[in-house]
Amino acid sequence: MTDLFEAKAKDWDANDRRTKLAAAISASILDHVQLHEQMSVLDFGAGTGLISTQIAPLVNRIVAVDISQAMLDKLESKPELKGKVDTVCQDLLETPLEARFDLIVSAMAMHHVEDTSRLIDRFAEHLNDSGMIALADLDKEDGSFHPADTVGVFHFGFDRVDLNALLKSHGFGQIEFFTAHTINGEEKDYPIFLVTARKG
Repeated sequence: MTDLFEAKAKDWDANDRRTKLAAAISASILDHVQLHEQMSVLDFGAGTGLISTQIAPLVNRIVAVDISQAMLDKLESKPELKGKVDTVCQDLLETPLEARFDLIVSAMAMHHVEDTSRLIDRFAEHLNDSGMIALADLDKEDGSFHPADTVGVFHFGFDRVDLNALLKSHGFGQIEFFTAHTINGEEKDYPIFLVTARKG
């Protein structure tokens, strides 16, 4: 599969807006999810590990999944993640993992997946009983967040009511939405939600 992020990986963490967003999403996860040292976590669309870096000290292990080997190479180069985070480069929808997790986190990856329903179903399959998800992405927007020629963007954010209904239809409960961050654009602002939910 084509690595759409290969050219971007080297300087990914140098983008101030991107690191501020990751810090805000991580802080929101820490505020709304009770992490513990026995917890196993799947970081979906893990990228260079900006979220994993914040969570890793508080959990047992993290499996970082991404379809970009270049991004995962950047993650693997971070000394603070050695021995704590395992990386897997594969499409989770096409090739599921055999492992099950207590928590699945994802930051700004869902809008890159065309079939959201199938993705939520895959998340449910990868969770232990009563496991949780903590997913962050754009609120519904007009398509101006990404440049018009951006490849691999399938959704202009998500409507919270619609996503709530989709999560319920896949067996999730205790669904809560929070505004984790707001990205200030030149012409408009883009709120970023965090949704938490529990399987079963």
